[in-house]
Parts: sequence; C-alpha cells; structure tokens
Amino acid sequence: MKIPGRIVKAALLLAAVALPAAMLTPTNAAAANSLTMLGADVSSAQRAIDLGAKYYDSSGTAKDPLDILKGAGVNYVRLRIWNNPASGYNNKAKVLAYAKQVKVKGLKLLIDFHYSDTWADPGKQYKPAAWSSHGISALQTDVYNYTYDVCNSLKSQGTTPDSVQIGNEINVGMLWDDGKVVNNSFTNLGLLLKSGYNATKACNSSTQVIIHTADADSDSNARWFYDGIKAQGVNWDITGLSYYCMWHGTLANMGSVVSDMKSRYGKDVIIAETAYPFTTSDADGTANSVTSGCSGYPLTWAGQGAEFTAVQNTARSAGAIGVFYWEPTWYAVTGNGWDPANISGSGDGWDNMAIFNWTGQVNPNVKWTP
Repeated sequence: MKIPGRIVKAALLLAAVALPAAMLTPTNAAAANSLTMLGADVSSAQRAIDLGAKYYDSSGTAKDPLDILKGAGVNYVRLRIWNNPASGYNNKAKVLAYAKQVKVKGLKLLIDFHYSDTWADPGKQYKPAAWSSHGISALQTDVYNYTYDVCNSLKSQGTTPDSVQIGNEINVGMLWDDGKVVNNSFTNLGLLLKSGYNATKACNSSTQVIIHTADADSDSNARWFYDGIKAQGVNWDITGLSYYCMWHGTLANMGSVVSDMKSRYGKDVIIAETAYPFTTSDADGTANSVTSGCSGYPLTWAGQGAEFTAVQNTARSAGAIGVFYWEPTWYAVTGNGWDPANISGSGDGWDNMAIFNWTGQVNPNVKWTP
C-alpha cells in the first residue's frame, strides 16, 4: 500500500462486495490451520513518536504503541526501508534503531525492501537516485550488496530479520525500467530477485524471503507473475499478497487466490497488507486515500474490527499463515506526512484507516487471532 498512488488505482478497479463476517467462520477442518504471522506494518510510528504522538490502550492508559499492538495479538512487525529518502525516515539508520525496539518487545521482524528512495507499488517502481544510471548488470550487484548490507547490519546488532521482502507490490517488476516485465519477459526481474534472495540467505540462511504482489484480486494475474519468476529459476519462501476489499474484490475471491497460490507453488502464503476505514471523515487537510467501504461492514470502529476479523478468518481458512495490517498506528500527526520529500508539509491520507483515532485511542474491536 502506498499513498497517494492508490487513489488512481482505486478508480481503475471495480468496487467490491465483501461477504459478511458471519459467513466466514472457519469450518472445523479449516480451523486446524493457524495464523502464525500476526503482523502490523508500523513504518510511520517512529516519526510519530519523535513528534510527540501519544498512544492509548483500550483502558485509556498511555503506552508504547508496540505494547498496545502486542496486547491486541500482534507478534510480527513489518518495517519498510527506503535507500535514501529525503525525510531521513525509513532509511537504514532509522530502521536499525527501531528494529532494536521491536526485538526488545519480543516481536519478530519483517524488512520490506522497496529498492527506492520513495514509495514503490504496482504503479511506480522508481530506482534510487544513486542507481538511476545503472543497467541490469550493475543493478544485480546493487540489489545484492544493499540487501546484504542492511541484513548484516541488523544481524550485527542482534536484530536479525526473521523475514524480508525482495521488492514491494512488484506486480510488473521493480527498479523500472530495467526490472520491469515487458512483453511477458521476466528475465531481468528474475535476475534481480535472485540477487536479493541470494544476499538474504548469505546473510542468514534462516531468514525467510517473501515475494510480494498486490494480486489477491486476480488468480490469473497471480499465476502469470509467480509462474513467470519460477520459470526464471527464482526461489522464495513465502508468497505475499495485498488485500484491500475496496480495491481487490470479495473475501471469497481472495480466499480462492490464497488457496491456489499455496497449492500451486507449495509455499506458505501471507496477506502482507490489509486495512479498513473506521470513518469517512478526514483528520487533516490531506484527502483520505479511502473514502468508501465494503458491503456488510460499516465505517465504524465495530465495522473496522469485524472486517479485519473476516480477512483473518478467510485467509486462515484458505491456508494462509499470516495477515499484516498496514499502518495501524498512522493517525494524523502534524509533520508526519506521506511525502518523504515533504514529510513536514504533507498530510496523512490514512488517518481514517489507522486503528487509533485522532487522539490516539486504540480501537478495542481490532484483534489479531491465530
């Protein structure tokens, strides 16, 4: 999920109708499966805390947001990393610092490599400025060295990542245009993904490699992508999919995609990103990225909790091992904007999608469940 590019993407996709939560309770057979990766992407939290943001648990007690999330069932934290963002946040130094806090809390760590200085998503995959003139050969070395350096730096300080994403929502490739899939050719993308995989395993063989697309909406698109990289000899450990019901279709369809991905490739599957609004109102001057919901789930605290529960139930029943909520802590705090080139001057288009309201109170209805 990246902002504000999703606004454009949303306009291009059909509105989805989600199944009511009551219809998605796992069967006895499916209930044997469990979600072991109960995740939250809190990449904006470090900046919010630095600016003085407060977070309160359901009893109104001020706490570290990681503690509040852990109390709600989270056991895994996802942090994006940008190569050299103008804001200085989400860069290597900041990620290393926050990784220490994550691990101190007893939480597992997923590092989300964007391989960019800014947002990477299905509609844009900009090279980092330092790599802008590099062709595919140099980019393979860049990806290897950068991935290894970040992983090894985390390992050296005692915060070895439990998993990493080699690219973020790379539906048609990464590091465009060299790593873009054009005319169904996955050759260059395959080379880049193998570099990232090999670097990760050289750093720490037990760190799991995730390949992440936003293809939970389309089994045919997902098959096209993962068949394409598999044919190039790319290996990965976990298939990651993004699912937002207002953009990616019904819960039932998502479940079908998850089930097929698991059986087709014999690899674990996670929903690497999901979220749902609790209101249509806007907390700041930046328009909300999401202004509508899905059938059966009102835009209220109760509706937000029920929709997230339904996503978990569907994913679990389909055989997934994890679900990550995207940016649950990103409520509107002046100076914590979406634009890394103007973080102090831009606003937050996600304030109605966080699980904390505009004064930092947590939604008690949002729970992560195995």
